Amino acid sequence: MTETTQRRSTTTSTTGKQDGAPQGRRGGAGGPADTRGSTAIADTVVAKIAGMAAREVPEVHNLGGGMARTFGAVRQRVPGGGTGVTQGVKVEVGERQAAVDLDVVVEYGAAITDTAADVRTNVVNAIERMTGLEVVEVNIAVDDVHLPDEEDESEPEQRRVA
Repeated sequence: MTETTQRRSTTTSTTGKQDGAPQGRRGGAGGPADTRGSTAIADTVVAKIAGMAAREVPEVHNLGGGMARTFGAVRQRVPGGGTGVTQGVKVEVGERQAAVDLDVVVEYGAAITDTAADVRTNVVNAIERMTGLEVVEVNIAVDDVHLPDEEDESEPEQRRVA
């Protein structure tokens, strides 16, 4: 982390006060608020933001490879198993930058390159807006195409009437 050091002038002004001395709560107190302390953003926070932003693109059917989706469907059925927002999302977060890897399933008929560009744009905008981190790359792997007649394994099974 980069440390910011500021020096205060200790010369006395004509009013008898020292210039640069703290002046109560509103006083300088060492500089702008953004230089007082540090903020750490966990990988899981960035992964959730990326997962939600990718799912906002209409042509994205789901995230995660085949096995990840299968385990995610099982995990969702177990009480307390979670929602799987980060399924298919891997991130690396540094002090000022983040990199994202996404495994995506697109809807049949969608232009994959256009969908990937839309996902990339949405993910970058969401992460940079919410965290202030610079997103250096968003790598997208299209693992599958969802066909209209396929049953989604993450959706609950239809009730069978006997």
